[in-house]
Amino acid sequence: MNDQINSDLRQTEDISLKEILLKVNHWYKYMLSKWLTILIYSFLGAAIGVSYGLLSKSTYTASTTFVLENGDGSGSNLGQYAGLASMAGIDIGGGGGGMFQGDNILELYKSRAMIQKTLLSPVMENSKELIVDRYILVNELKDKWSKKAELLNLKFSPESYRADASNPKIVRLKDSVMGKIVEAINKDGLKASRPDKKLNKMQVDVKSKDEAFAKLFNDQLVKNVNEFYIQTKTKKSADNIAILNQKVDSVRSIMYGSINSAAAIGDATPNLNPTRLAQRIAPIQRRQFEATSSQAILSEMVKNLEISKMNLMKETPLIQVIDQPIFPLEKERFGGLKGLIFGGIGAGFLICLILTMKFILKNILNNN
Repeated sequence: MNDQINSDLRQTEDISLKEILLKVNHWYKYMLSKWLTILIYSFLGAAIGVSYGLLSKSTYTASTTFVLENGDGSGSNLGQYAGLASMAGIDIGGGGGGMFQGDNILELYKSRAMIQKTLLSPVMENSKELIVDRYILVNELKDKWSKKAELLNLKFSPESYRADASNPKIVRLKDSVMGKIVEAINKDGLKASRPDKKLNKMQVDVKSKDEAFAKLFNDQLVKNVNEFYIQTKTKKSADNIAILNQKVDSVRSIMYGSINSAAAIGDATPNLNPTRLAQRIAPIQRRQFEATSSQAILSEMVKNLEISKMNLMKETPLIQVIDQPIFPLEKERFGGLKGLIFGGIGAGFLICLILTMKFILKNILNNN
């Protein structure tokens, strides 16, 4: 009984394998019969690929690499103990915050605020042409806006923003256009990364069809982001220094005023009656006491101010540019040869897939 079952299974397997081989052979002969169709479509695909490669514009890449070293001001600035700490020879550390740490600077490069600020920067110093105007020209956006007069008349200069502030419709339209441009740059034209995770080396790449625009946008974006990063990291300490400077000037003014008042009282009573000394001594001593007190306060405040300045220096991150984009930039182009290969192979594969699906469907219908 078992032998009979095994014999039937082997016979079934032989039949199945034979059927598969026959179908494969049938498919192969079918594809050979369609060689002319495959050749024609492959030729058309290659022609389309070559045309695309020859007509496509070159892409230029501007790259900037830099290293980032954050400041080491990790302590807290205890103002009331700063004077005593300095007298004891103790550095109490800075008050730098941790708003941006590590790779967060890379996210700044992708933010709308930084990209928009870069786009609204002039092409050259004292130039009326903005980088966004250059972008519109390079990407031929005005040709796409030819049927929309309100888009063709848009101006992005600071003067136009102030003039259009009272027109919400124009402001909304400008913001919408700027948002689309920022989105397009973020998607296809901008890449901020850390090539090696073990190093603090960072790289910013800007791609564009226009070589000058790629370099211009890259340089201005790196400048804007790095300045914003440093200002934000040191803002708290810089504000503290400004307040301390103001208070130091105020206390110094009070001290000088007390000294001048004491001298003025002495000058006002040159030949004072000995029985009336209270009119001179008491006011002079009050002014001298005020001057001495102000001097002591001023001394401590100056110490605090100097400590705060040292902390600011320690908290300021170091951003050292290693490589900047220089002409000629790295150039990429699809090219006619790539178009020929990819177009021909792609079209050939596609027509073979379509013919195979047609062959399978035909066999299913015949079996039914």
